[in-house]
Amino acid sequence: MQVGKDWIVTLDYRVSDEEGAVVDDGAQPLVYLHGAEDGLFPRLQAALEGKAVGDAVQVVLAPEDAFGPYDQGLVKVERRGVFDADLELGAMFEATSESAPGVSVVYAVVDIDDERVVLDANHPLAGLTLTFDATVRGLRPATAEEIAGGDAQAD
Repeated sequence: MQVGKDWIVTLDYRVSDEEGAVVDDGAQPLVYLHGAEDGLFPRLQAALEGKAVGDAVQVVLAPEDAFGPYDQGLVKVERRGVFDADLELGAMFEATSESAPGVSVVYAVVDIDDERVVLDANHPLAGLTLTFDATVRGLRPATAEEIAGGDAQAD
């Protein structure tokens, strides 16, 4: 069996940044439908194509190939008084996009002081070049439901 379109692939993986710091230790295996548009990053899927259980790959993904470049336009500053007193760094919440009415955006609180709160809607790994080390742990044919849904279902 080899990784190919419409196969469910289970990966053991680790992701690190340019300095070698681990940004995702892969504590849980990654399971995805190979060939699905919303599955895994296209460059990583291409590297895994044709691999068998036990095969390993290492792929360096530029920001454009992973979570995109960092967009300063997704950062906004709000008055501190708009938020609850117990607001903490790292808190996440959903708000309506100012540039696309009706579209929800998830913001993270990245800075707080007495006057202001800085919110960031960028993915935490946006702007980073990432190294993805992966080993194929398992393979199985996708079910008709998985193919129709474009995603792996829990076993």
